[in-house]
Amino acid sequence: MGTSDEEIDRLLGKLTPRARALLLSGATTWRTRAEPAADLRELVMSDGPAGVRGEAWDERDTSVLLPSASALAATWDEALVERLGGLLAAEARRKGVDVLLAPTLNLHRSPLGGRHFECLSEDPELTGRIGAALVRGVQARGVAATAKHYVANDSETDRLTVDVRVGERALREVYLAPFEAAVAAGVRLVMAGYNAVNGTTMTANALLADPLKSEWGFDGVVVSDWGAVRATVDTARAGLDLAMPGPDGPWGETLARAVAHGDVPEAAVDDKVRRLLRLAAWLGALGGRDSPGPPVTGAECPSASVVSFGAVGPSVPVSESGVVGSSASVASSGAVGPPVPVPASASGAGRPTAPAPARPRDVRALARRAVAAGTVLLANRDVLPLDPERLGTVAVIGAHAARTRTQGGGSAGVFPQDEVSVLDGVRAALRGRARVVHVPGPPPDGPAPPLDQDTCTDPRSGLPGVLLRMLDADGRELYAERRRGGRLLEPRLVPGAHTVEIGARLRPRTAGRWTLGVAGFGRMSLTLDGRTLLEGGFPPPTDDPAVVHVNPPAQYATADLAVGQDALLVARRELAPGTGRATVVVAAPPAPDVAASLAEAARAADAADAAIVVVGTTEHGESEGYDRTTLTLGGTQDALVRAVTAANPRTVAVVNSGGPVELPWRDETGAVLLAWFPGQEGGGGLADVLLGRAEPGGRLPTTWPAVLADAPVTRTRPAAGRLDYDEGLHIGYRGWLRHQRTPAYWFGHGLGYTTWAYEELTVPPVTRAGEDLTVRVRVRNTGARAGREVVQVYLARPASVLDRPARWLAGYAAVRASPGKTVTATVRVPARSLCHWSVAEHAWRTETGRCRVLAGRSAGDVPLVADLEVARPSPS
Repeated sequence: MGTSDEEIDRLLGKLTPRARALLLSGATTWRTRAEPAADLRELVMSDGPAGVRGEAWDERDTSVLLPSASALAATWDEALVERLGGLLAAEARRKGVDVLLAPTLNLHRSPLGGRHFECLSEDPELTGRIGAALVRGVQARGVAATAKHYVANDSETDRLTVDVRVGERALREVYLAPFEAAVAAGVRLVMAGYNAVNGTTMTANALLADPLKSEWGFDGVVVSDWGAVRATVDTARAGLDLAMPGPDGPWGETLARAVAHGDVPEAAVDDKVRRLLRLAAWLGALGGRDSPGPPVTGAECPSASVVSFGAVGPSVPVSESGVVGSSASVASSGAVGPPVPVPASASGAGRPTAPAPARPRDVRALARRAVAAGTVLLANRDVLPLDPERLGTVAVIGAHAARTRTQGGGSAGVFPQDEVSVLDGVRAALRGRARVVHVPGPPPDGPAPPLDQDTCTDPRSGLPGVLLRMLDADGRELYAERRRGGRLLEPRLVPGAHTVEIGARLRPRTAGRWTLGVAGFGRMSLTLDGRTLLEGGFPPPTDDPAVVHVNPPAQYATADLAVGQDALLVARRELAPGTGRATVVVAAPPAPDVAASLAEAARAADAADAAIVVVGTTEHGESEGYDRTTLTLGGTQDALVRAVTAANPRTVAVVNSGGPVELPWRDETGAVLLAWFPGQEGGGGLADVLLGRAEPGGRLPTTWPAVLADAPVTRTRPAAGRLDYDEGLHIGYRGWLRHQRTPAYWFGHGLGYTTWAYEELTVPPVTRAGEDLTVRVRVRNTGARAGREVVQVYLARPASVLDRPARWLAGYAAVRASPGKTVTATVRVPARSLCHWSVAEHAWRTETGRCRVLAGRSAGDVPLVADLEVARPSPS
């Protein structure tokens, strides 16, 4: 049941001015403050969007891991994304999480953006629609979603301080548009980014008030990105409502004193507290419950039985003893069940009741279906799908085949209970039918990986993993436990802890000079069998939390190891203030001879009926905290694809990346399949696609250049602290069209396992400004299989007096048809698609006159064209 504004005011009146101010800072890293006087419990927050980590960063507290955000946008399927949002909400409720920090609505402005995998697309319309679907799915199950990072936080270089300079029209039509769509979908929170826009940091920017709270009517909570608030008065006087994390920071007691001294109006604080109480009321957090989050029961929370297969019990100390569209002919791409209705308003009804529990296999099936739905078939020369009946031997080649990257790096990372690699998926699909041979090929360029259970054992118990110990200042053991691997981001701290130690007994399977290292900040040492390999102090070069706490650089040494001779590796790091939470121990065997590795891969491909070669980016290639400097996969990976392709023309190249990469061999290999970061069920979903059990349903959400130099917008590095968005409206495919350049693959591109003919486009002769437009596109399935097509509608104004993109996406719908059948896609084009932002009037306006409507398969393939007249609005 909802809480009225009168009740919110009554609770507010029970709080002193100081108590009100203190409510607006976090109590811990992931919790807000409780306030007994208002019967308010803490609210628990967690990172997303591919999984829900919860408060602890512990490999034993596992999570369902979905495909990356870029893969979800590649589905062009809002019904499916809503369903996946519901799965995330179930995970959140299992972990006692009230607020999910997702979706990320920043855009793929430059192909070098390091966080592409966590963002949806380059286009504001697609990003807005997919982002709104995720919001609806999460919130329909009673968890609050967060639209982030408001706004123009589209790259990582100097992201804490960069001042993005962007024109008012581009800001409105491009960068703010997805956030407006999220607000229209009822999103409960909006996160203010680290960056500045047009000279003012976003946590104090006027854009928080207008358009967010005034024009759009957002009545939820504006929360800061973690550590983004650096001052008190200017941020408190602006539209920011909640400063995270806590308890330390520039708000808290400092804000309370500023209010008492009159530097911050009490009315401003009261509005922020009302918003927080309104959110708490929707979440059911008013009423004096002490426990964080809702109660978890089988009847209320589906994940109590859905995803508990990923949970591992508490650690035990071991010292001293893991559719769109609106017509009947439009299909939704196979989402499981109907979308769940969304509460009517952001302030009305209370938290929705979760549906009945599903079974673990249903969760895994949905995650696997999402893999196939987002997989993009970039090219196919009659190789895919592979026919299992004609396969005797299949060669699966590449390091990424056996260790498929399932997610990108940074704060959004989770620990999945299990990860199905491409090799595992193909082996399972062909078990008993064909022989599967794996050859790793040369290792990809990149840093040494963290220790895992395959490479070491706990020196105390002898079991796979590492030994984590907490030591006091004199080196005495305070606590110890076995952990799965060498990547420890938030180890359990105990009173008096001075040093964290990770010990592992290495079991080399390759002789020679190994690369060993420890990542972290502060004073660190690394020893091998008691011999010091490195020691020193390593202060953080940045205060970026993604680098300091999640992904610190490693310090390396080398040592000769022999097969059959175990070696004790011990890393230590002092737990000094300001040195972060991450300690990572890494190890890599000596690199094999590249020529010999390529020759071995070619021999395996030549002896097989088909070859699948998997290449992709590495752990530090795509991550929060920094942008990329190149789109190449590296010479050895490109050479691997070429060697395998030359040996066997029936080669499928699978690309395992979150964003664009250069594919210089794309016209040589039999087929190119884009897997993205596919989540925990990646190998199974990709095997379904490779063997024709499922159609590759994905369409590109961003344009892929052939080479980086061709891309119209590449700059991510500020100059003198400023990053100018000089391209204005023309990012992504719009920039390619403006500069008359041809990419490797256009936005919207993707092949299925059938072919389509675009036969007829029907548009009304006249539409009036301010009214939605309905467009119908008739297509025919001209292939031999049933299939799904994503019909895309673009608009153009060639005679406009304004600066316009050559064309822009206005709507889309998915259709299905059997071989030889026709189907009509009904595409709703919202009135806003015909509008432009008038800088002179600071308002939306519609230009009258002739408008061109185009329909097709991608931004670069629009065979159907029709004109209509845009008339003035009907007289009132």
